[in-house]
Amino acid sequence: MNRNLTLLGLVLLLVGLGTFVASLFGHALVGGWGGLALTWLPFTAGGLILAVAPYAGTTPGIKNDGIWRGTFSGRGVGAWLLGLVLTGFYCLVYWWPEHLEGAIRALDPLAQALAGGPASQWFLYGYLYTLAVTIMGARMAMRYRHNRYQLVRTASVVFFQLAFGFLVPQLLRAFQQPEFYFTYFWPLKKEYLFPNDLQGLASSGGFGVFMAFWGVAVALVATPVLTWYFGKRWYCSWVCGCGGLAETAGDPFRQLSDKSLSAWKFERWSIHLTLVAVTVVTALVFGNWALGGAWLGEASGKATHWYGFLVGSVLSGVVGVGFYPILGTRVWCRYFCPQAAILGLIQRFYSRFRITTNGGQCISCGNCSTYCEMGIDVRAYAQRGQNIVRASCVGCGVCAAVCPRGVLKLENGPVKTR
Repeated sequence: MNRNLTLLGLVLLLVGLGTFVASLFGHALVGGWGGLALTWLPFTAGGLILAVAPYAGTTPGIKNDGIWRGTFSGRGVGAWLLGLVLTGFYCLVYWWPEHLEGAIRALDPLAQALAGGPASQWFLYGYLYTLAVTIMGARMAMRYRHNRYQLVRTASVVFFQLAFGFLVPQLLRAFQQPEFYFTYFWPLKKEYLFPNDLQGLASSGGFGVFMAFWGVAVALVATPVLTWYFGKRWYCSWVCGCGGLAETAGDPFRQLSDKSLSAWKFERWSIHLTLVAVTVVTALVFGNWALGGAWLGEASGKATHWYGFLVGSVLSGVVGVGFYPILGTRVWCRYFCPQAAILGLIQRFYSRFRITTNGGQCISCGNCSTYCEMGIDVRAYAQRGQNIVRASCVGCGVCAAVCPRGVLKLENGPVKTR
C-alpha cells in the first residue's frame, strides 16, 4: 500500500515540477488559473502523499532505522544535490529574479485575487515557503502523531505562516495598506524599529498607527514578558516563520546539527556578534534621524545595506536554509538570528521555562542528543539529573518526544528552583 502511495505521489510531484519548469521558460501551457492549477495542484498533492506515505499504516512512535544511511538524512549524494538546489534558488530570488520571471508571472492570477496586483519575486518566495511549511507540516504531524505537544505546535507554526506570513500581508496590499508582517519585529525585522519606517506606517492612517505601535510594543514589552514566562519557545517554535520552516521542512535533517564543543563556542560568539551588529545599525539609523542626516547619513546607509546583504540575505536565506541538508536545520536560528539571541539571554538568566530530567530512568540511548537541532548534549544533562536551561534551546520538545523512558519534561516554574 505504501509503495503504491509513494508511486502516485512521485508521479503527481513530477507533473507539477514539469509544469513549473515549463513556467520558467514562459510556456503558454501554464498561463491563467488553468495553468496555475496544472502546476500546483499535482505538486501539492504529490508532496503531501510523499510526506505522509512512509508513516501510513505504521505504529505511532519515532523510528530511528537508517537515519544515518539515507541519501538525504545522512549527508549523502541526495543531500548535497538538494543543498545546491536550495542555495541556487535563494541566490536567484535575492539577486537574479529575472531568471524566475516565468514562474512569477504564472502566479499572477493568485496575486491579483489576494493582493490586487501582479506577483513579484517575493510573492513567489512567500508562496513556496508557505507551501513547504504546510506540506512538511503534514509530515511532521504524521511522524509525531503519538505526541500531543508536537501536533499542537506544528498546527501553530503552519497557521502563523499561512495566515500572518503570507495571506495577511497580501490582503493588506489589496486594501492599500503597507505590507506588514505581524509575526516579525525588531531585531529580526530590523526596520520595524527604524524611525523613518515607523513614521511611514503612522502616516498611512489609523491602521498604520496600530502597526507601528504593534512593532514597538511586541519588541520592547511583549517579547521579554512572554519569554520570561514561556521561554523562547513561544516564538521560536510556535510563531516564527524561520522556526516554522526549520521545524517542518527541516525536520528530516535535525540530527545533522553539530554537537561539538567548538560548534557551541562558535555559536555563542556568532549569534551575539550579530545582535551587536543590528544594535549598532539601529543606533546609527536613529542617530542619523536625530541629526537630520547631518553627518551619519552615509554611515547609517552603508551599515544598513551591508547588514541586509550579509545577515538578511546570505546568512538567513542562502546559508540558513540552503545548508539544511548538510549542517542540519536551525543553522540560522542557532548561529546568527539576533531575535534568538535576545530571547536566549532572557531564557538563560530570567525565565520560568526549563526541561526537567529524571536521571534515574535514563538508559543512555542518546536519542535526545541525536535529535536536538540546536546541538545540545541533552543526554549529559539527563544522566546527571540536571534541568536543561540553555540559551540556545528553542523548546521544540522533540527530545522528550523521542525519549523511550519519559525522562524529559518541558515545564514552567519559579526561576529560583532551576
